[in-house]
Amino acid sequence: MTAPARAADPPRDNLRGGGWLIADMALNIWALSLVKALGLEYGAAQMVFLRAAVGLVTIAPFVWRDRALFRGLEDLPLHLLRVALSAVTLMASFHAIARVPLALFTAIGFTRPLVTMVMAAVLLGEAIGVRRWAAAGLALAGVLLAVDLGPAGLSWGLGALGVVVLAGSGAVIVTRRLRAAPVIVMMTFYTAGLSLLSAPFALLSWQPVATGHLAPLLAIGLFAQAAQGCFLRAHFHGEAGFLSVLSYLSLVLSVSMGYLAFGEVPTPGFWAGAALVVAASAAVTLERRPRSRFRIRR
Repeated sequence: MTAPARAADPPRDNLRGGGWLIADMALNIWALSLVKALGLEYGAAQMVFLRAAVGLVTIAPFVWRDRALFRGLEDLPLHLLRVALSAVTLMASFHAIARVPLALFTAIGFTRPLVTMVMAAVLLGEAIGVRRWAAAGLALAGVLLAVDLGPAGLSWGLGALGVVVLAGSGAVIVTRRLRAAPVIVMMTFYTAGLSLLSAPFALLSWQPVATGHLAPLLAIGLFAQAAQGCFLRAHFHGEAGFLSVLSYLSLVLSVSMGYLAFGEVPTPGFWAGAALVVAASAAVTLERRPRSRFRIRR
């Protein structure tokens, strides 16, 4: 039986979803750059805990204002599953980004949208047309051309990235399933859950925070929390296949940041590959939006 609330479920709007996703990508690049700069001095769990604690304080007034939305909460197991997958993803990400080049981090991460797109087609029944599959393949070819995966000696970083891809794709699929949940509820579960799950590991490996590092560590939480809100709005409005391909634009942002902040010089192959990525993303953005087959069964 379909719940009455689902009847008002708004239609997909890929342009609006894409706008929110671009904001999410920009904020995440800033946060990841700070993590990369400080990640060898502080453990991943400590940085995740600080990021989550800052985010929890930031949204606390909104949680109190909208506290009525938490009454009679549905899909509690899915919320908890999303939090667990997100915690694994974030701790693995923070571990990896400090140990691999930003370009490599992004390149491996680009397998995640493809995995998510496949999961969305199989598990959610979303329509992924031939043109979008082709655009995804073109963008992936661009990624392989743009970024040299480097030496094979980065096993710990690459292993962590593998965890990011699998757990992160699962978290996105659960987020799609929770599309009707209020954004403040999603953000509260995510932030409070990260705080609780990372706290024990953070305490075991805690390092005193240097005075000069306090502001950047707090900024990680602020940027990441704002990005989380943008991410949820993106997946509320846009289709998984569309957002997966559009996310390839973060290659340009991340490699540019790697060059400006960390001296990672792009190769000629990067520029050729980036052109393919942008072309594929633009083709999907300008494509006429098909009717969504997305349905949630109760």
